[in-house]
Amino acid sequence: MKKFNYIRTGAANIQLKVADCHHNKNEIKSTIEKANQFGIQILAFPELSITGYTCGDLFFQKILTDEAENAIKEIADYSKDFEMFIVVGAPIVVDGITYNCAVVINQGKVIGIVPKTFLPNYNEFYEKRWFASGKKCISKSIKYCGFDVNIGTDLIFRCENLEELIVGIEICEDLWAPIPPSSSLSIGGATVILNLSASNDLVGKGDYRTNLVVNQSARCIAGYVYASAGYGESSTDLVFAGHCLISENGKLLKESSKYLFQGELICADIDLDIIVHDRRQNNTFHDSEKGTFRPVFFSIHEKNEDIQRVFNPHPFVPSDYDERTRRCEEIFNIQVNGLAKRLDHIHSNKMIIGISGGLDSTLALLVAVKTCDKMKINRSDVLAVTMPGFGTTDRTYNNAVGLIQSLGTSFKEISIKEACLLHFKDIGHDTKTYDVTYENSQARERTQVLMDLANQIQGIVIGTGDLSELAMGWATYNGDHMSMYGVNSGVPKTLVRYVVEWVAENDSDDRTKGLLMDVLDTPVSPELLPPDKDGNISQKTEDLIGPYELHDFFLYNTVRFGFGPQKMYLIACRAFADIYSPEYIKKWLGNFYRRFISQQFKRSCLPDGPKVGSVCLSPRGDWRMPSDASMALWMKELQKK
Repeated sequence: MKKFNYIRTGAANIQLKVADCHHNKNEIKSTIEKANQFGIQILAFPELSITGYTCGDLFFQKILTDEAENAIKEIADYSKDFEMFIVVGAPIVVDGITYNCAVVINQGKVIGIVPKTFLPNYNEFYEKRWFASGKKCISKSIKYCGFDVNIGTDLIFRCENLEELIVGIEICEDLWAPIPPSSSLSIGGATVILNLSASNDLVGKGDYRTNLVVNQSARCIAGYVYASAGYGESSTDLVFAGHCLISENGKLLKESSKYLFQGELICADIDLDIIVHDRRQNNTFHDSEKGTFRPVFFSIHEKNEDIQRVFNPHPFVPSDYDERTRRCEEIFNIQVNGLAKRLDHIHSNKMIIGISGGLDSTLALLVAVKTCDKMKINRSDVLAVTMPGFGTTDRTYNNAVGLIQSLGTSFKEISIKEACLLHFKDIGHDTKTYDVTYENSQARERTQVLMDLANQIQGIVIGTGDLSELAMGWATYNGDHMSMYGVNSGVPKTLVRYVVEWVAENDSDDRTKGLLMDVLDTPVSPELLPPDKDGNISQKTEDLIGPYELHDFFLYNTVRFGFGPQKMYLIACRAFADIYSPEYIKKWLGNFYRRFISQQFKRSCLPDGPKVGSVCLSPRGDWRMPSDASMALWMKELQKK
């Protein structure tokens, strides 16, 4: 979809017959027809797919290379009604030398030929017996299939109707080279790399191949489409599994089955916005030495709004249990090591934490006690303070006290009610007016208590606020907004829950685990307004600012990929299709932009805290935005039809 820069790519292998160009041509034509039905715009076939990779000395036969050209010409004629970028593999003779080539077809024409650069000549592969490296190709253009066609390893293909789409091509062994052509092609502007391959299978090679493709897509900050030969290639010595892969910037989007008797076509939508955004931010990429490439222009059809892509509604949280477990353990260790370094630097073991019985302060307390264990200091060096106020419920109070006792830290209880009432009297505030003054006075009183206690014992106040709260500005300025080291500042709310759960399951006794599980079941609340008539929490954060799972989704895609409001709305509607209505999503997306932009002043003076993931809002190294930026552009874009 041009509007949002999704490009539908396909990788295909066919049920091939070695040296039967007529059969292979028909299989390719049939696959092109199927690809068109799927809305594919960029389509790659395997290496030497018109003849078969395993022809051996038959590549010396002029009859084979002539018939390959005839077959390519017929495929080109067939493609004239398909606005598709098609690449097939063929042996081509240039100046009396045979090259292993990728032939590019677009709307009835052969528009470019890219010869293979690196030829294997070891073990079972002896390509240098039949082919020469593309680096030896002197001619810059040849007559092929009746067209004057540019040829060379220095070709790059630019889309005329989608400027962000620039295609580079390499062939099989090229990817295994120390410096693959795709590295230079991507630096030269290619946002999508196609690899025509004939990679045989061995035990363990499939995983290695997948990692190679995925890692190269990350290194190139590009989409990578890999099409490998399958059933039908000669099995005299080798077996080809037909392994096809589509990856984007280090993420595997689609993978084919292997060992199928028939051909297979896979497709996936590559997001050019992600690639362009990441390249703009990556100075290492721009500082790399650029080569000189000859542009070849093509056009493709514009596909409809049916996006072939899965959008994870919880981008901070791995869906796989084992991966999530590893992620939580790593995050917890980063938090612990960050705090340990700070304590070591200030030559003090004393930590002060305000414990509310809520999720964030619970995680901060767990980090503090684990830091004590790791540094081999007494947990009593942690002073956990509970400060009941006007909104404190029995449930959160009991959980706070229970956790402090079960974890073996020092404990202090200081009610803030009298101090706040005196403060209200001093400033002339009606105690029955439950406004922002009423709420923020409590948060600031708690922070003052913690700061002064820290001075008394020569320790530091451990901040409890998380990344999602910082994004939304859901903190009282110079209240819970402030600390001396914020251990949770890089952890989003949707992930805080899982880190606490991981500690409960893996590093807690039965009593502590039970308390942690009840904390996880407690509604998120600042508890600054009195409880309801039944003594339950009356002030639920997500009722006021919207679901955190939505805001974390918005935050991730705004900061990580730079998505604008319309694209954000589109993908959010797909990610949460079974959970929230489009109207509901749009309402809270507008609220996200209002708060995210207007609350920057709270982030501009954040305390230190460890970064744990790719998205962080530290004003020192990650997110830098003026505190007085206008939100008008984003709100206007959101309202467009």
